[in-house]
Amino acid sequence: MSIAAALLPEFDHEMAGFRRVLERIPQDAMEFRPHPKSFTLGGLGNHLATIPGWAVTTMTTTELDFADPANRAKMPPPCTTVAALLDTFDTGVVQARAALAEATDAALMEVWSGKSDGQVLFSFPRIGVLRSFILNHGIHHRGQATVYLRMLNVPVPALYGPTADEG
Repeated sequence: MSIAAALLPEFDHEMAGFRRVLERIPQDAMEFRPHPKSFTLGGLGNHLATIPGWAVTTMTTTELDFADPANRAKMPPPCTTVAALLDTFDTGVVQARAALAEATDAALMEVWSGKSDGQVLFSFPRIGVLRSFILNHGIHHRGQATVYLRMLNVPVPALYGPTADEG
């Protein structure tokens, strides 16, 4: 079995969970922020919605300089509605899944680097970037979003098992 074939079921499972959380964001709570240092719920939702699209960049380049103004200009404008968040997310998932499905083991083992102002921040095989900066990073922020939902008394969806709201 190829690396991509082994990764895709996990990708599909996690993306379904991401979507369930994004769907629960109340439109009237986009500016909710549990602490002054925290994301707003809309900002967190935007972050979650764009993470799947990073897989395409990971699979089609060998590096990205996060501080490069040209790269910053390519970032999508923030979504202001839950419907737009879901549209951005769904588009990214479809594109990411296609890129992963086509990935060879050799391509997944190629080194990919994240940079800032030309300085290398990290270099991992692409599979490590996908696991760390797309799946794990997204799972981390999805967890934050479930706390926001709980604070807003919005039912938290089941992700790995039952929640207090869903069996």
